[in-house]
Amino acid sequence: MISSAAARFSDPVTYSRGLHLALPLAVAALWLYIDRTHWYLPAAFAVPVGLIPATRLAEGLQAQLFLIHREHGAPQRSITAARSVDRSDRWRTVLWLEVRLGLSAILLATCVPVVLLTRDLVRAATGSPPAHDAIVRITHPHWWFGLLIPLTIALLGIVVIGLGDLVTAAARTLLAPSTAQRLRALEESAEQLLEHNRIACELHDSIGHALTAAVLQAGAARATGDPEFTERALTAIEDTGRAALEDLDRVLLVLREPHRPIHERPTLSDAERLFEAARSAGATVDATVIGPLHRIPGPVSREGYRILQEAITNAMRHAGRVPIEVRVLSGPDRLDLDIANELIGPISAGAGTGLRGIRERAELLGGSVRLGADGDRWQVRVELPIRIRG
Repeated sequence: MISSAAARFSDPVTYSRGLHLALPLAVAALWLYIDRTHWYLPAAFAVPVGLIPATRLAEGLQAQLFLIHREHGAPQRSITAARSVDRSDRWRTVLWLEVRLGLSAILLATCVPVVLLTRDLVRAATGSPPAHDAIVRITHPHWWFGLLIPLTIALLGIVVIGLGDLVTAAARTLLAPSTAQRLRALEESAEQLLEHNRIACELHDSIGHALTAAVLQAGAARATGDPEFTERALTAIEDTGRAALEDLDRVLLVLREPHRPIHERPTLSDAERLFEAARSAGATVDATVIGPLHRIPGPVSREGYRILQEAITNAMRHAGRVPIEVRVLSGPDRLDLDIANELIGPISAGAGTGLRGIRERAELLGGSVRLGADGDRWQVRVELPIRIRG
């Protein structure tokens, strides 16, 4: 208990809070020097000042600097530094100014008598006569009155600590983010999490597809021993690796410049490149495309491409170089993606990051996914709602 109290006395934030409370006293003292009759006018003047939007910004910056700048574990966002955006913010700022002035007045009313009492004890301890405005007139001065001086100093410190805690609590209530600001912060946090999840899916889909295709191409080239086939396989590996590096650059650009829109990600119009990459890896891809892919809205087209890529990659990874049937149907209000391949070995529909990524992409666009075994075939069927641009 004693060590905790000593820590409060030695904490710099205790004195910065005292300074924060003392700042309004300078304004009040100047006003009383000018006009003592209308002493209440500073409190009335706080109303129009608090209604100014910039006042909340200034008070928030002061509170962050003086009240919590060195308080361990205190969240800086508990006190916002922003302009008033609505009526609630403005009136809470007015109330904050009134509370700050009131606590400053209590500090003045408490500290001045304590300081004068300390002066009287010093005069008594040194044998000096009492001052004309003495709080306590000591007619028989003695040195032992000096032993009481630490008690008055401790009392002053307790007052400063208590009022500092009160003004900090008031700041966290009245200068806290408004409901609109908290909702905006939550929305930004949710958008950031979604963006990070999308980036993870981008990396998994593009890099996973490239590595799977490269491994299959290299294995096929080694198995055949045909120089011409090996040359084609190496060329395909080079093209696949270059495309993967381009995808990686685009994803890293999102991390480096999160507010910059990305328009260069592949869309369903680039699906033929995806099919050719799978064919060069030794897979047989029977693709049927119906409808105008270039008129599909960008988000749907980009996510549809990634869904196709992940489904084909899964087929190549788990079933090898088996025939893969792909059907893309672009209708007036819906995009259908059907990918089927021969089923080799048991595969769980709920397992794997890739299948989960397909579900997440489809659900994000309000679509539906059906995937699983159908006899001796593994099928992925995705329906995405779209609205074709005219």
